[in-house]
This record gives sequence, structure tokens and C-alpha cells, in this order.
Amino acid sequence: MSSPPGRHRWRAWSRRRDTVVITGITGRLGQALARRLHREWEVIGIDRRPIDTLPRDIEFHQVDLRRRKAEDVFRTHRVDALIHLNIMHDPRKSARESYEFNILGTQKMLDLCQQHNVGKVVLLSSANVYGPAPSNNQFLTEEAPLMGSQTFGEIRDLIAVDMYASSFFWRHPEIETVILRPVHIVGEVHNAPSNYLRLNTIPTLMGYDPMVQLIHIEDVVEAMVTSLKPGIRGIYNIAGPGEVPLSEVIRALGRRRLPVPEPIARPLFKAMWRAHLTSFPTGELDHIKYICMVDDARARSSMGYAPKWTLEETINALR
Repeated sequence: MSSPPGRHRWRAWSRRRDTVVITGITGRLGQALARRLHREWEVIGIDRRPIDTLPRDIEFHQVDLRRRKAEDVFRTHRVDALIHLNIMHDPRKSARESYEFNILGTQKMLDLCQQHNVGKVVLLSSANVYGPAPSNNQFLTEEAPLMGSQTFGEIRDLIAVDMYASSFFWRHPEIETVILRPVHIVGEVHNAPSNYLRLNTIPTLMGYDPMVQLIHIEDVVEAMVTSLKPGIRGIYNIAGPGEVPLSEVIRALGRRRLPVPEPIARPLFKAMWRAHLTSFPTGELDHIKYICMVDDARARSSMGYAPKWTLEETINALR
């Protein structure tokens, strides 16, 4: 994505410590980001969930993004940047609840940035928006269509948030908007890929062994920090240190692999999901069947991003 014309409000570094608002700060990724930034920035956290483990110099507001109290943060502080992580990823929530929280919450935050002259917006999306498919190119660029909801409806909200942020990018060229699409995040997180790869016995689809990309949580944090630099804007795929067959990840972790025929796997996972015996939704099965790998050349050349964790260290973060 090339930069639209317009005057930059995002100023160069100054003596005053810049202020960044982090939504979703109580999540493990939000906490890791806060720990990384709070010595260089004035950090303000917003989340509807409580937390008491943040560094003492971080100002925290327990509030729903859609409520008027969230606007008070922007009205009473000179906010320089927003990092928006507060996207609900719980497929057990109703479609209405997810939509209202994810879409309306994101719209509210971006509207506040426009109203209060915030110069930088960073939104964390996911490479999953492209969707795994047999027709995928080996490596997808940022221009690839967002097809993730074709087989996994629960990702529809994330695609809508990503597309809304892309529209915001063009409608408000005076704001440096950055959309990051990282591959599967591992480490101290509790997401679907990590939960799956932490199983003692890992089911796979018989006859399939897709190449996968993993990224350490700390490399995602560094990508977000890098995107705060003045002049950086646009959409960026964020990949880890390399690609590896799913079977090799399982072997490196010392886990037992259990190949299951697909005609058995889908109804079995569906029944287990309904009985709350697994946190792995049936729609995620395509991720262990087809490839969904991205090309992060743009992030490396334009942002200067490069993963610091090796492939072995990244896989070992799942132990």
C-alpha cells in the first residue's frame, strides 16, 4: 500500500515523552508491549478487564471502548499514538456480541483518533485474514484478497476490522495508519495455534503436512514498536524466522502425532467443540490442511523489521 497524499501530523521526536494508548493491555501481548514501551513512552492502558500487574508508571482505565469514559482518556491527555489490540477472538461468543465489541469498538477508537488529532494508529490484525486454501500462492503479499471467512466464519469480524482500518488509512491521510498482519503467534499466549501445539498428543489430518510460519510474541512486540517510528504507514505482513512443516514442529516439541482421516476428524472435532472438550474450533482444521504463508519483504525493507528469535527458539517457546 502506497502512502496517500496529505500533511503529516505525526511529528518528529521531541523532549516531551510521547503518549501512547494501548487497548487490550490486559492480554499477554498487551502486557508484553507495555513492559517494552513504558520506559520510553507515557503509556495509558484501556481494557474492560481488570489488571494489577502492570508497571506502576502506567495509567490504566478499566472501561469498555464503546463507552463515553474511553473518550475521556483522549480528551484529558495529549495522545500521540494508539495501538489497538482489543479485538475479541473468542469463537464461543455470539456473532452479535463479537460484532458490537470488535467493529463498533474499533470504529470508536479510530473516530477518537481523528477527532483528537492523534498522529499514529497501529492496528494488530493477523495473517489468518488471507485464509488457508489449496489455491494459495506459496507466499501471499499484502495485496492478496482476504478470504479467511470462507471456511472459518469466526474470523469475519477480524477481516471487517482490517478492512475498516484500511479504509481509515485512505480517508485520513494526515494520520499515519499501520496495519500489521503477523503469522501464528507463539510464546506466552493462549491462542488457537499455541493451544493446539501444546497438546500432549496432537491430531493431524491424514495425508496433509502443510508448511507453517510461527512468530515469537517478542518479535511481534518489536514489530509494533518499530511501526511507531515517524514516516511508517501502510499494511505489513509480519513473519517469523522461517517456514517449517507442521510435522517437524510436532517432532521438535517431542509431542506425539496422531494422524486422523478427515471424514472422521471434522465430525469428531465438531462434537468435542460442542461438548467444550476442546478449544480448537472445527474451522481451524484448514490451517493444518492447507498453507497460508506470507511474504514479509515489505516490512523488512520499509520498516527495517527482522525477527530476532531463531526458528528453534520460536518453536521452543511452546514448551
